[in-house]
This record gives sequence, C-alpha cells and structure tokens, in this order.
Amino acid sequence: MNPDVPTGTDHPGDPASRDTGAGTARRIAVVPHTHWDREWYDPFQTFRLKLVRLIDGLLDQLERDSSYSHFLLDGQLAVIDDYLKIRPENEGRLRALAVAGRITIGPWYVLMDEFLVSGETLVRNLQAGIGRGGAFGGVMSVGYLPDMFGHVAQMPQLLALAGFEDAVVWRGVPSAVDRSAFLWQAPDGSSVRAEYLVAGYGNGAALPDDAKALVRRLHAQVEELGSFLEADGEMLLMNGTDHHRPQPWLGRVLAEANQIQDEFELTITSLPEYLAGASRDHLPEWRGELRSGWRSNLLMGVGSNRIDVKQAAGRAERALEQMAEPLSALFLQAEAWPAPFLELAWKLVIQNSAHDSVCACSADDVVDAVLHRYAEARHIGEGLAGEALAALAASMSSPGPVVVNPSARDRSGMVEVVVPAEGEPGPDMQVLSERPGLPGSITLDGATVRSMLGMMQGARIDDDSYVTDVTLAEDETGLDLTIVIGSQSRDGVPVEEVKRELFTRLTARPDTEVRLVINQPPVRRIVARQGSVPGYGWSRFAPAPLVHQATVGSGPDGALTLANGLVTVVIDPDDGTFSLDGVPGYGRLIDSGDHGDTYNYSPPVTDTVIDAPDAVSVVIGDRGPVRTTVAVTSTFTWPDHVDEATGSRVGGHRVAVDTTIELRADEPVVRVHTTFRNPSRDHRLRVHLPLPEPASASHAECAYTVVERGLTAEGRPDELGLPTFPSRRFVSSGGLTVVHEGLLEYELVDIEEGERDGEPKATALALTLLRSTGMLSRLGMTTRPLPAGPMTPLEGPQRLGPVEARYALALGDVDPFGLADDVLVPLATTTSFGGGDRSDRGSALTVRGAEVSAVRREAGCLEVRVFNPRSTPTVVRIPGRSGWLIDLRGRPVGPFAGQFDLRAHGIATARLDGS
Repeated sequence: MNPDVPTGTDHPGDPASRDTGAGTARRIAVVPHTHWDREWYDPFQTFRLKLVRLIDGLLDQLERDSSYSHFLLDGQLAVIDDYLKIRPENEGRLRALAVAGRITIGPWYVLMDEFLVSGETLVRNLQAGIGRGGAFGGVMSVGYLPDMFGHVAQMPQLLALAGFEDAVVWRGVPSAVDRSAFLWQAPDGSSVRAEYLVAGYGNGAALPDDAKALVRRLHAQVEELGSFLEADGEMLLMNGTDHHRPQPWLGRVLAEANQIQDEFELTITSLPEYLAGASRDHLPEWRGELRSGWRSNLLMGVGSNRIDVKQAAGRAERALEQMAEPLSALFLQAEAWPAPFLELAWKLVIQNSAHDSVCACSADDVVDAVLHRYAEARHIGEGLAGEALAALAASMSSPGPVVVNPSARDRSGMVEVVVPAEGEPGPDMQVLSERPGLPGSITLDGATVRSMLGMMQGARIDDDSYVTDVTLAEDETGLDLTIVIGSQSRDGVPVEEVKRELFTRLTARPDTEVRLVINQPPVRRIVARQGSVPGYGWSRFAPAPLVHQATVGSGPDGALTLANGLVTVVIDPDDGTFSLDGVPGYGRLIDSGDHGDTYNYSPPVTDTVIDAPDAVSVVIGDRGPVRTTVAVTSTFTWPDHVDEATGSRVGGHRVAVDTTIELRADEPVVRVHTTFRNPSRDHRLRVHLPLPEPASASHAECAYTVVERGLTAEGRPDELGLPTFPSRRFVSSGGLTVVHEGLLEYELVDIEEGERDGEPKATALALTLLRSTGMLSRLGMTTRPLPAGPMTPLEGPQRLGPVEARYALALGDVDPFGLADDVLVPLATTTSFGGGDRSDRGSALTVRGAEVSAVRREAGCLEVRVFNPRSTPTVVRIPGRSGWLIDLRGRPVGPFAGQFDLRAHGIATARLDGS
C-alpha cells in the first residue's frame, strides 16, 4: 500500500526549463503498473473481486492496443494465481502476453515485509515466485521492492545469489543518498544497483487525459525531483498506485505529448528495459539495511502492533524451518519426503509475509485470516515433525526414550520424559507427576464394556497413556479382553478391530461376562538434563549428572533467590522486579499511553505512566534440582483508554500481571514468561531490562546477519525518527542478550552522558510486550501528523483479553545463535519400542563453521543453506559429504568435497551428492 503522499524532497531542484543538453530531449520512461495489496483495509476476497475486473480489462486492453506496450503486474506472482483461480480459461492469454514481454511478472511470490519474517521466508518467497514464473516465460530481472517498510541488510546478497543486478526501492533510503540511483551493498560486499523511487511508486499515477496537461505535469515532476536527476538524465514515471486500473488512453496521450513539444521524449516501457541502459558509474554507495524515514514514512510501529501475529509467525516458521524440514530430510527415506504438505505450509507462510498481512496494519477480518493461515502452517509442521520422530523411534535398536537434536550444534539441555516408576527417582531427576500402575482384572457385563470402549477413540487415552497392545479371547465361560497401556503411541495397534469384534460377539452372546485385564505399569513424568546430543543427531535418554543444581530459597533479607552457580536471581518483593548477578531492576513493567495507530506509536497529549505495581505477591513453584520457578503476581491500576476530546488517559482497571521466572541447572540463562488479561485500550506496555554496562549501540539478529544500530533513527517532521528497532530472535547490548518469541520491537533507553567520553549511552533496553491501538490509521498524531492509510476504527489491535510474552536473558559473552536455539528450539523426545538397527547415539548430518538456516530435500537430494554472521571468513565443514554449491535458482556454482570457504557475512547453499 502507498499511504504516503509525496510532498517534495529536501533538495530544491533546478527549474524545469533547465538545459537538458544540446537540443536533447529528456527521456521519460513510463511504466504502467498497479500495486496490489492482496488484503489490507478490505479482506482478500473483496480485493480479489477488484483484481479480476482489473486483469479482465488489462488483457483486453493489451490485445487490442499495441501502443499500450507494457504493464507491470506488481512484481508478485500471487496476483496471477489469485486471478486464475477465478479465470482459469485466461491462463493462455496471460502466458502469451507475458512471454511477449507485454506483461512483466515477478520475481516475488508476494511483496513481503522484510523485517518481520525469517530469512528463509524471504528466500522461499523469491524461489516460489521464480518457480511459478517459469510457467509464464520467466520473471523480470529486477528485484522489485516498491513498498516494503524498510529493507534488510542482506537483501542485495539475496538478489545477487538469484542472479539479479538491479533493485527498485522506495522506503528507508537515508539522507546520505542524494541521487535517484545508488550502489547498495550487503555486509558481505555483494551489491546491486538500486533505482530509488524518490517520490514513490505512484509518481506517475493518474496521468491526465490531455497532452498539454501532461507536459505541465512533467515540468512539475522534474522540479520536484530536482538534484536527484542528472541534467540530461532519464526520468522514471511509475504510472500506477494501489489497486490502480490501467489508463486506456495512455498510449495516445503520450504520442500526442511527443508531437507538441521537444523537451521530453515519452515512452511506455518496462523496468527491465529502462534499467538495461541505466548508468552504473559514479553512484553513491550505501552498505547495510535501509531504515531511514528521511523522505518517506518507514512506519516502524508495525513491529509492535498485534504481537499475537508476530508470535504466530515465529512459531510457524520454526515448525517448518527447524523441525519439520530437517527431521523429515534426515530421518525419513528420500521417497517419503512430504513435499506436498511442505509446499502447502510454505505457501501459507509466504502469503502471510505480504507486508499488510504480517504487519497487521489491516482490517480485523484480514488479521483473523492471517492467524488462521499461520496456525495451519504450524499444524502441518508439527505433524510432519512428529512423523519424522516416530520414524526415528521405529528404527532404534533399543527401547526407551530417545532425545533428538534438531539443530546443527551439539548441545545438551533439559528434557521432559515419561519413565517407569521403578524405585526412588535418581538425584538428577525432578518428578513432575507420578501415576500408579493398574495391573489386575475386573469382570464386567456386556453393556458396561460397550459403554466404556465406545468412548475410546483409537489408541490414545491421554497425553501420557496409549494402548500399546490389545487382545481378545473367548471360551464357553465368557470373553477375555486384555489391554496393555504404555506412555508412547505405537503403530498398528488393532484397537478398532478388536472393538468391532468384541461388539459382534456381545451381540451374539448378550448375557456373557467380560473379564477385563488392564496392564499399565507405574510411570513418572520427570525433567532431567540430557547430556550432549550430536547436531542433527539422537541419543538414548540418560539423565546427566547435575554440576550446577538449580535451587530456590529465601535469602537473609527474606527475598526469594534462584541460583545455580552460574547465575543468581533475587526477587524484589516490593516491586516484583529481579536482579541478575547483583544488577537490579529486571522485569520492570512500564505502561504508558499510545494514541497512535497500527503503523506508529504516538504518546497522548497528556500521558499517565504507570511504572510501579500497587501490590506484589511471590510464590515458589518448582524447587529443583533441575528446574526452579518463582511466580510473581504484580497488581497494577492501568487507565482504561485515551479520551479523544482531551487526549488524556482516563478511567482505570485493576490488572494482575503474572510473571514466571525460571532457572535451570547448568544453564546461564533466565527464562521469563509473562501473562495477563489486558483490560485497557490505547496503551503500550514495555519491560525495562538494565544493561550491565552502558552502551551506545545494539546488535540485533536480522535475516542472515546481525546488524548494529545506534541510539537514534533518521526521520523528519512528517514521521519522527523513533529509535524503536526490530530483531528477529535476539538482541544484545551492554553485556545483556535478550532472546524472545515474537517480541520484535526494542529500544535502548535511559540515556545518560558517558562518564569517560561524554558520549550518550543507554543504561537499559526496553522490550515491547504489548501495543494497543484502535485505529488502522489516524490523523494528527505527534509522531506522524498525516494518515498512513484509511482512518478505520478497529477492535483487534486493542488486544483486549489474554496476552502472553516469553523472553530469556543472559549476561556476559554468549553465543546468541546458540542461545536462541536453546530457548526457542528445545531438544525433542520420542520413545522407541526397539527392534530396529539404529545405534543408541549418532548423527545424520554434521555441519560445522557456520549457522544453518535450512536442511531440506530438493530434487531428491539433501540441500543445506548456511550463513556466516561474523566479520571474518570461515570454513564450512560437512564431513564425509560432497556435492555442489548452488545459487538460489538451483544453478551450480562450483563443486565441494567435505568443506568449502565462506566469506564474512556470506550465504551459501550446498546440494549434497548421494543423499
């Protein structure tokens, strides 16, 4: 969507009558297009009705009017699929026009947000677009990025890895770029030529149906662009905007304008044709992400609205990227690779990555659909992961619980398993629950047995109980039914078959007795620490000795203390905060007003800030030695809403915020889980986390890298440059690392002058847990005076009702990628009945020297994507494997055997032979 109305630039241009060269007319490249938000202020199906009418008319226009030579169908293949679902009979017409170059398509499947989704989602989106575009003669050779709310640092490398040399961008370009083109570099040095749409992708929308008026419009646009244009440079005119229909008179009016003057030479063209002749010499350079609001709105608040959407996105992506795909690729036979399920799940995730979808700056019906798609994708991922774990369990030679590591690094960690309750539990176990055994028999009449078994659906009884064997026998005295119950499901148990046979026999002998024997051994559900499990490997469950047991108790001052010898947590009973290794103030909740909208935070005219609870209670939960927890309930009084007339927060609600603080044995990380029922509107809730050392910068995970950001952000009066930034899974600053689940927005706060150098430094990091607003867009905000979209009241973004937030904290020098895996992708467990040929411990794949973002099967082969987030080169080792490095289109780059070099901040994809 294009909510910004360009108001000029900060560079006054030369007059429109300036000399454009010795008698040379300025070339005006007109690119007809539409920008198609699949869903936004209206739901998808409402917009599709309009899309079908648009493309119906476009096909007729192109086929009858040769002067209307090109049309850009918004750079995303999804609109073609959306159209063909309704008009399948027009696929041939679309293909013919695309092959002829009249319709330009792709390269993306959807035009996505780059910061709110994973790097893999960006790649799969591009690959899906390129793949689908093959049916229409191929996608355009331009990385079209017209309306993303900023751009990730690695985008130039992703485009280069797919063979693109050009990009087209609008938002996020900083003040340092003062030309309509620049060289955009990724952290690894990869670069593309970026065409900068200074006045947006609608600078040529709604051209007049009159040649003289068109010429006057061109003079005004040349003056608006000013110094961004070379004196005799070509000007790009994007003839379209949001949901814009083609202007059928365009070819005629351009021809008439060419006839009546010689200052401009107007041509209908395509972006690839325009960029083919564009100069690449002496361009300004920019390295890294584009997140400036200097000339256009960045709309940075989309990272904190509808936290539930961002959490759902992260869960769905992890279920596919870090569970379903690697486990299926490594533990299923190649022919069992579940391609149709994964393709469906990825399509749902990719559709949701559209900027108005995952950004949740949309109608409530749209966000409901987004959440449903994420849930479906996650369900597919979890189901496939479960099947792969079951296949691994079935292949084990020994029976019992098995621990599986779905990540590349060897690691240990806490697991929760069900084990036989034999004797006293070991000192390295923590019992959560215990169920006595049920050996014995009972005699029942037929009616009772019918009723009891009628409620049993399949082999599952509950989460810890499954029928693992069932037999039925009969003699002249009655029926003997034997049921064996275990803690793990088992394939092929004939529960339904035995039920049908039993009912048949009871029908023939209604008065016979049934002797029921239930054999259920006693079991315990425990937590224990599993020793090191190889990367992408497995190990039989064996509780590891606890070197640093987790304990909880009261200190000398009565404050509850959690400790494990690696980190000490002390709860302050007065305000509900806690200290880490003597640094106080963690977990301080600060609630303030938000009179903004789904795009931007904005404080109310008169704010009321609530930074301390009315009451606090602290209760011990788990007592160790594997896991300790403390539940802190802080009761606040939050205002009800912002009064529209006065701009003040009014009313009040009592709200209990429950925070569970968890510490595990032998781990230096503190896990925090906060839940509450939000009763208030128009507010922002952040948790303040002190920095052990003052800091002037943060380091946040973004797609395939870690980016450094300072204390300020570039903006302008039309949109203040708020230094609220996104991170994918973690952010580090001042000796603190925060790993989170979908809490993307953070800010370095509590700025003080440095003691040594006088430079400003932050002393805390604020993590946004909730941002409640009731407007899609709003007029007259402090941080953004003009609307960014329709001023539609919404209920969903207020997030009334249950809210939860999960994050984890670690101090000192930690590996944030490893920490993120430990917190967000725990070791998985399954239970084997034995009888296979797999050893008790092993690894299906070893990858060393880089982070792994994908393990999957493609064309029957294992495919591994890695990236190096560090500023020094590395050697990626895949022992015992050889194959080819390939680009993002699957084309070979070069062979490797056992290892390959990877440049600093580089991304590489390896396809393995014989896998």
